[in-house]
Amino acid sequence: MNEEPTQLPDSENPHAAEFAVLEALKAEVETLKDQRLRALAEVENIRRRAEKEKAEAGQYAVTKFARDMVGIADNFARALAAVPAGVREAADPQVQAVLDGVEATDRQLLQTLERYGVKQVDTSEGKFDPNLHQAIAEVPAGDKAPGSIVDVVQTGFMIGERLLRPAMVTVAKKDVSAGADTKV
Repeated sequence: MNEEPTQLPDSENPHAAEFAVLEALKAEVETLKDQRLRALAEVENIRRRAEKEKAEAGQYAVTKFARDMVGIADNFARALAAVPAGVREAADPQVQAVLDGVEATDRQLLQTLERYGVKQVDTSEGKFDPNLHQAIAEVPAGDKAPGSIVDVVQTGFMIGERLLRPAMVTVAKKDVSAGADTKV
């Protein structure tokens, strides 16, 4: 029963102007619907972007503070490395207690940093990654593969997914003498 009225030529259809206005209004309604949907989508995108930026700001707000704190962690590590195990075992109980306190403070500092998203850069695999490590020297490879990490001079740290400070490492260099022997 919803038949479209047949269009008669303007001279024969007294409602031709009304049909034209109705069609124009329908087109305008469709345009406005489209604009409304686009505006709603834009508002939703802005809301999502703002939430993401807020989350990142919260996560990375402690970056400057964390950089300062990892310097303190470095000092604790250097203090502990300065006392070899043999000297420590032969030390007075009071000196051993001080060293135990330094170790406990170092552990607590690292645990606190980790609670706030600051983690040590993993060097356990021994593979050099220029995105996480900074090579400060090349040393003879020994039993290590060329390009692998030989020693960690300074621990690196990440905050969330970002590098806070690269790990300073020494890297095994390619053994040039072995390459010269194979060329005959």
